[in-house]
Amino acid sequence: MSPTGDAPQAQVSLLLDEMHAPGVAAALRDRGHDVIAVAENPELRALTDEELLLYAAGKARRIVTENVKDFRRLLLRSEESGQPTAGVLFTSSRTFPRLRRNPGPLIDALHAWLMAPDVGERPVEDWLIGARSS
Repeated sequence: MSPTGDAPQAQVSLLLDEMHAPGVAAALRDRGHDVIAVAENPELRALTDEELLLYAAGKARRIVTENVKDFRRLLLRSEESGQPTAGVLFTSSRTFPRLRRNPGPLIDALHAWLMAPDVGERPVEDWLIGARSS
């Protein structure tokens, strides 16, 4: 239990795929999250998508990617074979344009997703949605 008497929140670790800037990972780490970016690590940049999924599964990290076509296929293959797999959090460049000068909306949305009470119970395949305007 936390000091407030609430059950402790599950911690989810993320692995940002190559299309996401290392600055996004750094900003999320500054907010207390366990996040690494493929673009920060030459060894990870050399991996295929399949190898990256296996790496993430072995490290208990959820991959954040826009690559729906390849990762959805890999998730289905893992499910059919009974092979361990990592969760995947899909993003969209339409919802979160890759603007290095303003990654704030993506950072804020990932932070909100990581802080959600049900973060540890999210489905293996999930979608990041933008902030809702009121």
